[in-house]
Amino acid sequence: MIKRIDGRKKDEIRKIKITRNYISHSDGSVFIEMGKTRIICTATVEDKVPRFLAGKGSGWITAEYDMIPGSAPQRIIRAQTTGRINGRTHEIQRLIGRSLRSVVDLNKIGERTIWIDCDVIEADGGTRTASITGSFVALFDCMHSLIERKIVGVMPIENFLAAISVGIVNGEILVDLCFEEDSKAQVDMNVVMNSKGELIEVQSTAETTPFSRENFDKMMEKATDGIKEIIETQKNILSQDI
Repeated sequence: MIKRIDGRKKDEIRKIKITRNYISHSDGSVFIEMGKTRIICTATVEDKVPRFLAGKGSGWITAEYDMIPGSAPQRIIRAQTTGRINGRTHEIQRLIGRSLRSVVDLNKIGERTIWIDCDVIEADGGTRTASITGSFVALFDCMHSLIERKIVGVMPIENFLAAISVGIVNGEILVDLCFEEDSKAQVDMNVVMNSKGELIEVQSTAETTPFSRENFDKMMEKATDGIKEIIETQKNILSQDI
């Protein structure tokens, strides 16, 4: 049996810590820590929508994601230095945005855009999944603030939302991979799910050799259990405002 780097069991997620109201200028903000992965997630309201939604009475949620230069062992070059956003960053931004939109009734927020910004300050695997998990809490606080200020009439969020990574490393299925595990994985998977157990996105890739449907199903089971645990953590954190 594989021995995990940090001593966890195969199906054990990393310790989660979510600090709310982390940035005073944002409508909702959290500092999420999953093991050594640490991310600041903020939610900001803008009183306009993209052109394709203008006049339709619907709101929008979009996301930006970035890694600060010192967040990884090798310095990350800022996008403004290269003059363009790389493909990985663009993919993650779109994933965060559509994941959050899937649990919100956009008609209830009016013609407003909620900007979600995720800044990775330390990366140790699972940054996109932790960004989704943390962003949900920031979004909840943002929506709660809009209700308290009587800008929005009812809570637009319909379900909780979380995400987790799972993979096959040396033939073993592991949940919530750290960077070293992820870099050695034969199969890598990211799963996004709501509190009803419905899937929002599954990203699954064979890094070396193809994998069986049986292993896919096993990974999905492990991911489902891990997401349920994360959502319970979110509910406990937000319990006073639910």
